Amino acid sequence: MKTVQSIIAGIALATAASTSSAALINFTGTIDYHNDVVHTYFTLDQDATNVRVWTDSYEDGQNFDPITALWKADGTRLQQNDDNASINPGTQTRWDSGFLLADLAAGDYIFTVATYNNFSLGTNLSDGFQFDGEAAIALADWDQPASRRGMGPNWSVWLDGVDSASNPSDPGVAVPEPSSFALIGLGMIGLGLARRRKQANA
Repeated sequence: MKTVQSIIAGIALATAASTSSAALINFTGTIDYHNDVVHTYFTLDQDATNVRVWTDSYEDGQNFDPITALWKADGTRLQQNDDNASINPGTQTRWDSGFLLADLAAGDYIFTVATYNNFSLGTNLSDGFQFDGEAAIALADWDQPASRRGMGPNWSVWLDGVDSASNPSDPGVAVPEPSSFALIGLGMIGLGLARRRKQANA
């Protein structure tokens, strides 16, 4: 298992490689197992209105049924959602998920995507998810509750109204404990400051 230091280094590299500013941001990938959880990190440089984060990968049953949650960088859960296909109706289909956030304070956040019904076990990310203690089942072999066997592995996450975002794209990598999220946040802040300095000097 990777150490926390190497995980943080990997996340920092992924952040540097895949940060975006003031644009509609999309990350895609695949999961292998029923208890994989995808983590997308994003930053607001200042208080924001009408921030949207959502999935559009369900595709009327082509892929697994997602559950999403929104967390502060310290690991505190803000919201959890099973089904909400109204965030971006043009691309989402039933059982997609996400949040429309009328007001969100400046800071660093985490948006997670898990398979139904792998709900978070508590109000802190370190509490884990319902399927964490189960032996991993290959998605192709798993009979997803309220759905069927053979669900596709694809996930797609969109963010709108955020200043920067990153996705390590490896749901098998353990997530650092909440005390380490502060370091990730500092790294993202540092990247943001460096970007501003570069723009100011241009």
